[in-house]
Amino acid sequence: MELDNGAFRNLLKAVHSSYGYDFTGYAEASVKRRIIHYMGMHRINELADLQSLILRDENIFRDFLQELSVTVTEMFRDPGFYKSLREKVVERLATYPFIKVWVAGCATGEEVYSLAILFKEAGILDRSVIYATDINQQSLQIAKDGMYDASSMKAYTGNYQKSGGTGSFSQYYMSKYNSVMFDRSLKQNIVFSAHNLAMDKAFNEFQLILCRNVLIYFNQELQKRVLDLFHGSLCMFGYLGLGNKESLRFGAQQRSFEEVDRKERIYMKIK
Repeated sequence: MELDNGAFRNLLKAVHSSYGYDFTGYAEASVKRRIIHYMGMHRINELADLQSLILRDENIFRDFLQELSVTVTEMFRDPGFYKSLREKVVERLATYPFIKVWVAGCATGEEVYSLAILFKEAGILDRSVIYATDINQQSLQIAKDGMYDASSMKAYTGNYQKSGGTGSFSQYYMSKYNSVMFDRSLKQNIVFSAHNLAMDKAFNEFQLILCRNVLIYFNQELQKRVLDLFHGSLCMFGYLGLGNKESLRFGAQQRSFEEVDRKERIYMKIK
C-alpha cells in the first residue's frame, strides 16, 4: 500500500489540530510504515476513512497513537551503556547533594527502572529524582504500574549481569502468576509525566538526561530542536546519553559537548 502524500499531510495536520500531537517532524518513512501497519490490522483502505475514525472517537485515536509511538524497550537495553554509566558517570553524579535525571521518551518504563536499580546500587537513589516522560499516556501507565511479563526476566537478568550489576536481579521484583512487579522502593524516586518532545519546553535543570533510540524517528529539524532542548536543560558538566545509532558528532551541538564514551554515546556538556 502507498499513501497519498496530500492525504498523509492532511491526516497529520488534523491530528495536531484536534489532539495537539505534532508528528510532522517525525521521519516520514517511519510514520507512513506505522500508519500502513495500523490500517492493515484494522482493514481500513483509505486515509480519509482513518482520519474520520480517529477524529470521531478518542479511544480509536489512543489506539492509533500507540501504533505511532516508539514503545520498543527492555531492561538494561545495550548493557555496555549502563556499564559505562556505572564506570564513567555515577562517580561524578555522586558529588551532587541532589541529583535530577530526565529519561525522555521512556516508553513503558523498563529503562527507567534499570536506571533506578543502577542508582540504588551506587548508593545515590535516595537523593535523586528521576523524571520519566513520554508522549503516550498508555505507555506511561504501564511504566507507573511497573508490572511486566515474567517471560522477559531471563533476558533482563542477563542484561543486568552484563551491565555490571552487583546483586541478584530477582531481589528487585516480585513474581505474581505470569507477571512480575518491580519493588516500590524503586518508584519512590521516579516521577512519571506526559511530555511531548516535538512541542513541549524545558521543565527543570538536570545532571543527566537519557533519550535513547528516540531521535532516530525524528527528521533533522526536529532532532536539532530536541538536542537544543536537552542542551538548555542540562547543568554545566551534565551528561547526555543517546542510543547506539544516534550521535552528536555531526550536529549543531557538537562543540557544546565532550565525548565521555564514543561507543556508548555518552556526552558531557562543556559550554
